[in-house]
Amino acid sequence: MSGTEATNQEPWTILRLLQWTTEHLKKTGSSSPRLDAEVLLAEARKCQRIELYTAFAEEPNEEVKSKFREWIKRRAAGEPVAYLVGKKEFYSLTFHVAKGCLIPRGETEHLIIECLDRAKAIRQTEPSRRLEIADVCTGSGCVAITMAKHLPNASILAIDISTDALAIAQANIDLHQVGETVRLVQRDLLDGVDDNSLDFVLSNPPYVSECEFSNLDKSVRSHEPKIALVSGPSGTEIIERLAAQSANKLRSSGWFLCELSPMIANNVAEILSSSGHWQDVGLVKDLAGLQRLVVARKK
Repeated sequence: MSGTEATNQEPWTILRLLQWTTEHLKKTGSSSPRLDAEVLLAEARKCQRIELYTAFAEEPNEEVKSKFREWIKRRAAGEPVAYLVGKKEFYSLTFHVAKGCLIPRGETEHLIIECLDRAKAIRQTEPSRRLEIADVCTGSGCVAITMAKHLPNASILAIDISTDALAIAQANIDLHQVGETVRLVQRDLLDGVDDNSLDFVLSNPPYVSECEFSNLDKSVRSHEPKIALVSGPSGTEIIERLAAQSANKLRSSGWFLCELSPMIANNVAEILSSSGHWQDVGLVKDLAGLQRLVVARKK
């Protein structure tokens, strides 16, 4: 873009910038080149993405173009858009993100949907009950905070082992003003949580196997924290540990809801079904039709 800009007198309007950048990012392997270009240009202009469509003929100032060029260079090298702009939308809320935490993804929103459905059923019979929820491997805090927004009279424990992730989660708790509902703690899974004290355990834990990690997209493999991705040789190790702990920490009929990879879904469901601790074990598909969550109710 910079070399062409120096020799071509045609102005670099918003439309032209988007067209050129979309083709450039497509060649460098982006799976969503137009969206990437729009998000980065909107952020550089400090405007909403939709506003670009009413400003196609405008030429941004040099400060905006310089920022945009730098971000496009880094995006072409594989750096995720969310890390470049420092934020990501999740369940219609905006969250701070940085390299110390996993980037929130749409698939994880199924945890919210499934939990809210079950919480609603409990509230129909016990409307005044204060639900006790643990969000394990909270990362950016997006699950815990979203639940707090929809269940303000719940008590939510947000847990992570990573100091970097906890700092980002705290910034998001402050941003969304849910500090009275969400309590942040540094622990290894459910260590230290009282037995028979929880109604829900929610988690998007590391579930990638060591061999699968090498096949992940470069932008994920090279930039997102490996500790939040890789579980071990099989991919089921951390989920097995968490499920075993949850069987003790949940109250009778409490729910375990956990995101997982479609590659290990049937194996995890079988592990839970054969453990003797769970009933109503099931798998939930995402919008792509892939098995994305395992759900189970304590006997």
